Amino acid sequence: MIIVESNGKREEIPVIDYHVHVWKANEDNWLRPELAKGWIDCFYDYHKSLTPEEYLMNYETFKYYGADKMIEDVMVNGYVDVAITQPQYLQYFYREPFGNTDEFGKLVLSNPYRFVIGTRWDPRDGEEGKKRLEEDVRKYRVKPWQMKHVKLYTAEWKDINGNLSRGWRLDSKEAFDFIEFSKSLGIDILVAHKGPTVWPLDKDAFDIKDVDSAASSFPEMKFVVTHIGLPRLEDFVWTAVQDKNIYAGLAVASAFVHKRPKYFAQIMAELLFWLGPDRILMGTDYAIWNPKWILEDFIKFELPEDVKREYGVELTLDVKKKILYENASKLWGINVNDVKRREDEISKKAKVLKVNL
Repeated sequence: MIIVESNGKREEIPVIDYHVHVWKANEDNWLRPELAKGWIDCFYDYHKSLTPEEYLMNYETFKYYGADKMIEDVMVNGYVDVAITQPQYLQYFYREPFGNTDEFGKLVLSNPYRFVIGTRWDPRDGEEGKKRLEEDVRKYRVKPWQMKHVKLYTAEWKDINGNLSRGWRLDSKEAFDFIEFSKSLGIDILVAHKGPTVWPLDKDAFDIKDVDSAASSFPEMKFVVTHIGLPRLEDFVWTAVQDKNIYAGLAVASAFVHKRPKYFAQIMAELLFWLGPDRILMGTDYAIWNPKWILEDFIKFELPEDVKREYGVELTLDVKKKILYENASKLWGINVNDVKRREDEISKKAKVLKVNL
């Protein structure tokens, strides 16, 4: 929760973080050690490159921090009221899924107002994949906003009959079949990773182009492009301005607010110019980055005057409220007043960010 006092007015601003992980990358879970280690090492390099020194996590903890530390960092100290998980399995690299639906699902079953779960699918899994998807929905949709989304990782590697498949496309016939099946299960949000690559995956497999065809073919579905296509921001905004069912997920982009404020200003100006304020979602990609410092910097962040003049946009408090919770609340159907009214163990310990603007 963020409390802002401005011009004698006090506002309580809840925070919905649409992109939070609980992953399992410890050595015991490495199936192909070189690839599994390379993956988490790349994550850790991202973590070190943009994180303020006082928030750096040691490498051993980073590999597997578990649910308790996630709650402490994200909700108790990090001001986040609702955390939405984005699982990725990577079972060519890891024995058990790297980002585990079941592990986060335990939190959802015990506190469905604080944690929102989705699952994932891969069209290369065929009928078995559909069966698992249906089981996940049946098991975890304990509230209407649960199991409304899937995380789609088009660059994921997969062993298919002894041959390595290095990714899939969202505009393929097989993917369209899975989208139709998702619709039948009440899933209407597709969170596609279209952003920076992670070693050893292929950069081109994260290209934004296949989202365009899928979004125009399924206008009733909502496509959250997580990481806003970085480093292909221009491709993203030119696509999203045409397909009104595409949303900008700020995970990764939000982490530039501290060390690269000019770059972050450009990103926000481009998004506000092309998409407007109603299709941008706050995400921190924990545990790559900690929401505490991101939110502290974001709530105070202002666009430079020359940027505001050039783009004709403003990053006002009302716009920040849309990004911090209003847009995600509408998208997932989460009643934040229900969350604010509930007293639980997290709310008893949670710190509040107080800001004077």
